[in-house]
Amino acid sequence: MKLLLLTVLLFPDYLEGKTHKQPNIVMILADDMGYQDAGFRGSNILTPNIDKLAKEGVILENHYVMPQCSPTRASLLSGRHAIRTGFWMGNIKPFEEWGLKLNETTLPEMLSRNGYETHGIGKWHCGMYTWDHTPAKRGFDTFFGLYLGAQGYFSHKRSVMWT
Repeated sequence: MKLLLLTVLLFPDYLEGKTHKQPNIVMILADDMGYQDAGFRGSNILTPNIDKLAKEGVILENHYVMPQCSPTRASLLSGRHAIRTGFWMGNIKPFEEWGLKLNETTLPEMLSRNGYETHGIGKWHCGMYTWDHTPAKRGFDTFFGLYLGAQGYFSHKRSVMWT
């Protein structure tokens, strides 16, 4: 099963009628999405909202990810290579007693310090060993989603391969 559009950071001051000089930032991290799986890349798959964001925003095209989602997320959130974050071992699994190191400053923490609102939607998958490891304690004002991977977004059931 492919997981699509798993992490979104959204800073919607404009929804409240606030005017400001800082740009709004929408960041999308999509697991298992091929290079040409979006309409703006010439795909037959219809992605009008993503196409509009791509047309009106900045597309980061020359960046690399890890082969699994936890290391990729840890790298994106911390700005460090996965081997520096402790995620070189791969995905974090249920009941493991570790996560993104608490002394790592995350992107949402830095954005919050600079006047942004930060909201996460999707999959966290960077640890939930303690409350301090969860998105609400790592810089997100709000988070709506799943803490771990291999879960159905509608059923909320875990895949048997991760038990």
